[in-house]
Amino acid sequence: MNWGAPKLLPWLLVLLPAAAILFVAQRARLRRLGALIAPELWSRINPEWLPRRVYGRLAWWLLALLFFGAALARPQWGFTWREIRRTGLDVMVVVDTSRSMLATDMRPNRLQQAKWALRDLVGYLRGDRVGLVVFAGLSYLQCPLTSDYAAFMMYVDDIHVGLVPRGGTAIADALRTAANSFEDASAADRIIVLVTDGEDTVGDPLAVIPFLQEKNIKVYAIGVGSPEGELIPIQDESGRETFLRDRDGQLVKSSLNEEVLQRLALSTGGAYIRAAPGQFGFERLVRDEWSKLRPAEGETQRLKMWEDRAGWLIGAGLLCLIIEAWRRERSNRSLSS
Repeated sequence: MNWGAPKLLPWLLVLLPAAAILFVAQRARLRRLGALIAPELWSRINPEWLPRRVYGRLAWWLLALLFFGAALARPQWGFTWREIRRTGLDVMVVVDTSRSMLATDMRPNRLQQAKWALRDLVGYLRGDRVGLVVFAGLSYLQCPLTSDYAAFMMYVDDIHVGLVPRGGTAIADALRTAANSFEDASAADRIIVLVTDGEDTVGDPLAVIPFLQEKNIKVYAIGVGSPEGELIPIQDESGRETFLRDRDGQLVKSSLNEEVLQRLALSTGGAYIRAAPGQFGFERLVRDEWSKLRPAEGETQRLKMWEDRAGWLIGAGLLCLIIEAWRRERSNRSLSS
């Protein structure tokens, strides 16, 4: 069994405390009512109302909500294999998640602007495969190359500062991780889209250039931020807004290092673009730069296509509501007879 939107499943746990609160509230209500009217007189005063029926209605309604909530997570079982002919490029997106990406020279901050821009990038792709690497002091492959843009965007939406546990910025390590994530068997041109402010605190980013040239990988660098720099907002231990300081207590200002990004891009046959709020330049890259590259013409990919079965759970939820309504109607008829 598979889930198309597994991130929604934890929200179903909200039903547990909700059920507990409802049942506890009902018990408290009955105790207050019992203090006013003896319980043995309830059926005489209102024959259509019985405590056990209230509990039954709550149980059926909560069960229906459980089925409806699970349906939103898109349960899938059963699958077919499909051969899909690819005609696109292989694009690995590398995103900086270090603290400097919290700088607000791009509102609300550099990282959020980058995430919005990546959503635009996906809209420009046509048959290209795209993957995701995140980095700070270390780098990780978050999403391997895929043609499922919805799945890719789920990983993009999850990007945040602190996603990579080690602080700092290691651009060279991130580019190596991305380069090693490409499939050697693919005939498509391989592209790395590097989204960062260019500040590196671990090593020399330019040292990776010979490695990228050997693998014939082009780097398209997107510079995020401003050369003038901006302070990095953080929260202190008490939750108050402050700014990042170094070990000597001096305020840290993060600036866009364009020289490093330009050399990385031009040395690998790519291009450099300085991002602006709402205009990262992805449309220009796809239209003017990537149109000249070699797509994976004629390559076929065998994909497992899962069958969505949310309808079964929706039907089960509706059945619970029908049973609840039928039991109530049946109880009323038995009382009237």
